[in-house]
Amino acid sequence: MEASSPPLLEVTITYLQMLAAPAAPPALPDDAFIMHAKQPTVSFYRYLYNTIGEPWLWFERRRLSDDTLAKLIAPPEVEMHVLYVGGVPAGYGELDVSQDHETKLVYFGLLPDFIGQGYGKRFLQHLCHLAWRKGTKRVWVHTCNLDHPRALSVYKSVGFVPYDQHQHRIVDPRSSR
Repeated sequence: MEASSPPLLEVTITYLQMLAAPAAPPALPDDAFIMHAKQPTVSFYRYLYNTIGEPWLWFERRRLSDDTLAKLIAPPEVEMHVLYVGGVPAGYGELDVSQDHETKLVYFGLLPDFIGQGYGKRFLQHLCHLAWRKGTKRVWVHTCNLDHPRALSVYKSVGFVPYDQHQHRIVDPRSSR
């Protein structure tokens, strides 16, 4: 019996950048606040990454061992900012400020229960404002067609501009579960 090939997904990755600091972000609703999670535990990180990323097939960090993931998120140049609404985690954004004059928005998203309630754009605006500290000249992010259908438009709405796009195929991460 011949083994079948794993299913492939067509992925279009769009790279976006912001070359000027945005205006000050609007105030968050009274029930929301953002905390910098200094030295987050792997279990907390996995909770947010897995819960937020499940619908959008975030898989890269699911495959990492706890030790490898801990090394990725431990440096002080990797900042995890968590949005809380009503005292519970509602989303997170991960900034990598390790490059001179450049910040990468590595991950950004909301837990499913908070999508569509007006928190996403405001949270993203706050993260972009944070990204422009320390002499930043460029903030960048990438998204793909597997992310939330409004992801690209939300990034553009806060000032990101596309500068490149690549297409490739990946093995469907659902096939290896």
